[in-house]
Amino acid sequence: MVTPGDAGSGRAVDFPDLPIGPPLDLGGLPFETAQVELPQGSLLVLYIDGLIESRARDVDASLVVLSDVLARALASLEETCDGLLDALLPSRPADDVALLVARTRALDADHVATLDLPSDPAVVCEARAFASERLAAWGLEDMAFTTELVVSELVTNAIRYGRSPIQLRMILQPTVTCEVSDASGTAPHLRRARTFDEGGRGLFLVAQLSEHWGTRYHREGKVIWAEQLIRPPVPPDFTASAAGRACGEGQETAAWAVRSETLSIFPTAFLAMASTTKNAVGRL
Repeated sequence: MVTPGDAGSGRAVDFPDLPIGPPLDLGGLPFETAQVELPQGSLLVLYIDGLIESRARDVDASLVVLSDVLARALASLEETCDGLLDALLPSRPADDVALLVARTRALDADHVATLDLPSDPAVVCEARAFASERLAAWGLEDMAFTTELVVSELVTNAIRYGRSPIQLRMILQPTVTCEVSDASGTAPHLRRARTFDEGGRGLFLVAQLSEHWGTRYHREGKVIWAEQLIRPPVPPDFTASAAGRACGEGQETAAWAVRSETLSIFPTAFLAMASTTKNAVGRL
């Protein structure tokens, strides 16, 4: 972790004592969570052992190099990733390398809205109305239909299968994220309902209507979240030929968007992520 220091004191680099879990590049395995409070502008640096272990340098020496690079004020997350890879990796590393650098930033109250809900199916309509009103306040009325469906399914799922307290939270960034938390640790699963099944379609609808969705666990229960892209309105004179030109002009931007995403990890901290793999892949 890298936290911003006082004026003239530089940045503080710390290696917190965290529970040991599966490596960063292995998914689907259980792990123990830890909560750490970070000020705005802090960096989280996640990596696997291939970044710091080599025959030419022991781990302690690699950690010193890593600290020195992170203590310098680099302009962007991409430059931080590049600086770490250049300083720590030989020309042909013998092991796989995974590196993730994220920066925390806080959102003001106008970008976050929460609603506490009792465990009563009758409040689902209240949750839909809350979502619609919030989207109107953000100038996103065009997203009301799909967002109300997402909120309805997530809240219904929490009421039916979760435990109180239940809370709906909406977050405005370059995307609109809907989160529903409850005190149950039961893992939801996506399934395809058969033609005459009366249920089982909720998460399938959420997955179809959202750009991304997932589950985040914490000590008090879980959060199911769904993220929708904010798409610009189509101009009235938007023709097919204009659409073709816009598609061609947007290819480079779309390729860049794959490398730079936005994550939400903590309730009040949002992380702008830059994952650099191009240099590591080029050296393997």
